[in-house]
Amino acid sequence: MSARNRTQPIAGTFAWLAALLMFFPIFWMFLASFKTEVEAIATPPELIFTPTLENYRDILQRADYLSFALNSVIVSFGSTVLAVLLAVPAAFGMAFYPTERTRGTLLWMLSTKMLPPVGVLVPIYLFARDVDLLDTRTSLVIIYTLMNLPIVVWMLFTFFKETPKAIIEASRIDGANVSQTIFSVLLPLVLPGIASTALLNIILAWNEAFWSLNLTAHNAAPLTAFIASFSAPEGLFWAKLSAASTMAIAPILVFGWISQRQLVRGLTFGAVK
Repeated sequence: MSARNRTQPIAGTFAWLAALLMFFPIFWMFLASFKTEVEAIATPPELIFTPTLENYRDILQRADYLSFALNSVIVSFGSTVLAVLLAVPAAFGMAFYPTERTRGTLLWMLSTKMLPPVGVLVPIYLFARDVDLLDTRTSLVIIYTLMNLPIVVWMLFTFFKETPKAIIEASRIDGANVSQTIFSVLLPLVLPGIASTALLNIILAWNEAFWSLNLTAHNAAPLTAFIASFSAPEGLFWAKLSAASTMAIAPILVFGWISQRQLVRGLTFGAVK
């Protein structure tokens, strides 16, 4: 047996352990959502209990879940579409027409992700208030787009760089202009990469909480605000909070599970020639 064959079971075991460790908090939250409040905070934890749907009934009676879910869908998909539309020409230009400042520009864009959001909260809040965009989906779409745009540009830039330039040059020789080259030649080639980038952006936007809690109140509040609404001054109701969190992450978990093949395919695009 070769060394590679001997290490495969070990690597597989560690991969399963890592997966179980990452999944355990979600599983524990799911269990807590079917407990009473007393059982949810019991020490030591109660592993044997009678499941109840009381938490889910209370949540659906207290809040309009579908309204929060609709806001999350519109904001996540809307910001993703806008980010991709802005990132495609930017990444195309930097990948196929680089200058001496291209690398610095990319690094500067990525460095904006290191800025703590709280550092720009006040000016953005005041601006949104002055232009009447507080508690609107439009404000969240714009903020989420700007927040994730550096990552989208970087990923698309990487995918475009892996595309043979000879194909682009051949399209130009055949008389194609820039827009025809992008939409008729380049995009079909890097479609898996664009799809994986869009999927990742949707997940990031769906899970974002800071801006949704500070820029929305009721009308445009997504599911992250829905979760936060189940905390109270007198404390946290862990069972109800777990049920609310389960309802909030369930759609994106299902979406991620369905699209995992496309996500992996896109993220490994160009890895094997």
